[in-house]
Amino acid sequence: MMLYRKRHSCHIVPLCFCSLLWLSASCYKPVIIVHGLFDSSADFVQLLGYINQTHPGTNVTVIDLFDRSESLKPMWMQVQGFQDAISPIMQNAANGVHLICYSQGGLVCRGVLSIMSNHNVDTFISLSSPQMGQYGDTEYIKLFPHYVKKNLFRFCYTQLGQTVSVCNYWKDPHHRDLYLNISNFLPLLNVESTNPNASEWKKNFLRIKKLILIGGPDDGVITPWQSSHFGFYDENETVIDMTGQEAYLKDTFGLKTLAARGDIVTYSVNGVEHTKWHDNETVFKNCIAKWLT
Repeated sequence: MMLYRKRHSCHIVPLCFCSLLWLSASCYKPVIIVHGLFDSSADFVQLLGYINQTHPGTNVTVIDLFDRSESLKPMWMQVQGFQDAISPIMQNAANGVHLICYSQGGLVCRGVLSIMSNHNVDTFISLSSPQMGQYGDTEYIKLFPHYVKKNLFRFCYTQLGQTVSVCNYWKDPHHRDLYLNISNFLPLLNVESTNPNASEWKKNFLRIKKLILIGGPDDGVITPWQSSHFGFYDENETVIDMTGQEAYLKDTFGLKTLAARGDIVTYSVNGVEHTKWHDNETVFKNCIAKWLT
């Protein structure tokens, strides 16, 4: 039996009312948006508009860091940079904040939530993010013209490869030993390899109140697409869902605890390509809006 809740649709329900429109900002927690690979803050104008329309007065910040090619820099460098940018916003939000983190940004946010002991994130919305890793001949591979998915490990699992963000979460199911021994980001987050900070990071991550996971079979980039729901391939490239993952079964960083609390919600949406998630009004209305109160 699934321990986490699956919801494929939702309705926008006004959860707070203010007597005057100009007081509406007090109704809603600040929203922080973290972009993905090769994006910048300019790519989120549409999402910003949706939030302003449905939740007037909300303080929304799209963090303008590691834009475009800079998003290829190592993940831990990005985690530190985004943490430094997000921290002052949190300090000025007595009632907490919401995080919307897209694609690679979802892993950046997980890093921030893991290492930041005093964060006050209420809802963490992971929008089409390779949370359990990436392994597929998709747009990502075009970054490495001399490789296909079956031999990209030869570059990614090297000291040089680990200076490229994509390689920090490249998870080849046929070379798991190399992944565990060389990759310096995702195995630490998932506690798949030795992490002396695992207990502290788990406690930090569990400060969130809700984890919203959004993805779909027509994404075309996140591979397998179920990685957006913490599923991934086994050694036979059969997808094992979240509840069958070792990280879930052993509750290494808090997934099982969140599920037991009833605080994981997953959305599977058909017909949305990877670059369209943050522009899609239906996705926003059905999967995001109700969590931004």
